[in-house]
Amino acid sequence: MVTLMDKVEKITKLCQEKQVRMIDFKMTDIDGRWRHITIPVERFGVDTFTYGIGFDGSNYGYAPIEKSDMVFLPDPDTAYVDPFAEVPTLTMCGNVCTIGKGENRPFDQYPKNVSLRAVEYMKESGIADRMVIGPEFEFYLFDSARFEVTSRQCGYRINTRQADWNHSLDTPGNNGYEVPHKGGYHVAAPQDVGYDLRSRMCMMMEDWGIRVKYHHHEVGGPGQMEIEVELADMPAMADNTMIIKYIIKNLAAREGKTATFLPKPIYQEAGSGMHVHMLLLKDGQPLFYDEKGYSGLSRTAHYFIGGLLKHIASLCAFTNPSTNSFKRLVPGYEAPVTIGYATSNRSAVIRIPAYAKSPETKRFELRNPDATANPYYAYAAILMAGLDGIEKQIDPAEHGWGPYDFNLYTLSEEEQKKIKGLPKSLGEALDALEADHDYLTKGGVFPQRLIDVWVARKREEVRKLEQIPNPAEFRMYYDL
Repeated sequence: MVTLMDKVEKITKLCQEKQVRMIDFKMTDIDGRWRHITIPVERFGVDTFTYGIGFDGSNYGYAPIEKSDMVFLPDPDTAYVDPFAEVPTLTMCGNVCTIGKGENRPFDQYPKNVSLRAVEYMKESGIADRMVIGPEFEFYLFDSARFEVTSRQCGYRINTRQADWNHSLDTPGNNGYEVPHKGGYHVAAPQDVGYDLRSRMCMMMEDWGIRVKYHHHEVGGPGQMEIEVELADMPAMADNTMIIKYIIKNLAAREGKTATFLPKPIYQEAGSGMHVHMLLLKDGQPLFYDEKGYSGLSRTAHYFIGGLLKHIASLCAFTNPSTNSFKRLVPGYEAPVTIGYATSNRSAVIRIPAYAKSPETKRFELRNPDATANPYYAYAAILMAGLDGIEKQIDPAEHGWGPYDFNLYTLSEEEQKKIKGLPKSLGEALDALEADHDYLTKGGVFPQRLIDVWVARKREEVRKLEQIPNPAEFRMYYDL
């Protein structure tokens, strides 16, 4: 059995081999951003894992000031030499505890704890013992991004030399190799100017222990990229999601570019999602496969789908938690807008890949999430919704949610009215979360306090955005 002392000695040896001078601890705030604190390697020891690193949790969005003292406990299994630090630095993720009179207690609002508790609840239910997921990471890679929001002026300007708007006589662009509007899917070099950079991103992910499936240029002409990773256990994949975004953004910055996971950074271009593939296992056996079931899926898989579709509106408050998220979820851009499921149909919110045929790979993907989500909360909420569907045996077909084996975008207006759609705004998603969150609080997975704080924070974001004049309003209404 490997003891904590063994792990400390292993890390100490690694620091000596790599000549590490600093140790960095990365924590996740409520919105899903990494924050960090760094100590000299000489201050590192067993006490670091026993007593942790103290910090003020109120600045992370979790706790009121009077209860803000917390400690971060690093996870030695996540130790890795940070490739972006000039001073040799070992970095670690971990967990957060509240400070008690006796022992410190895991902080129930901390994202990592929520994801771990969701897995514990799954095991306690007896339904499954592993949730395995694989997100697809879509993002835009720009040469520059500038934006300003003041009382005097408001606007943004992005540019990339491969964009179609640089295809003019007076603009120094990509020497005739610009990518057409919505024409970027799988384009090759020289149009694909981000090709080598994506490869370096993927190699860095592999070095960090994240298995990459493939990468390619996506539909968005002005630099939309995708990197897809192999499936892994849910809590570990939440950690990996943070690492992947860190690598993509920092490597882009190192090479003089900028990467964004904003769901809809460009008007009338393809939006960026984070489709999540998923399956459940118990005692090493896949639970989603049945050769005789629709598209090879078992009843358990159908019930899981039923739970997702039943709670999809409230799920959006965690899987699509920005006002920009809903600018992506509109018809005509391969983004889901309807509540339903189907095989190989990208217009449904749940798609069953036809190529995944074996029992070990049989799965489906949820297509509405995007990477503005806090991955720990989003993945945990997805699991809890699916488990609720299994526990209550919610059959999606009986509820009229499909299967929709046809293009939902081409239905007549009368037929479209019969099909329920996703929320059209963050406000609608928050309304749904307030009305439908019992499935999240079961087993103490999502504390009620967390949901209350989340809704309040997001309502404030909506209120603030609604008060800021939009540049497009000047064009539409200035002369009235």
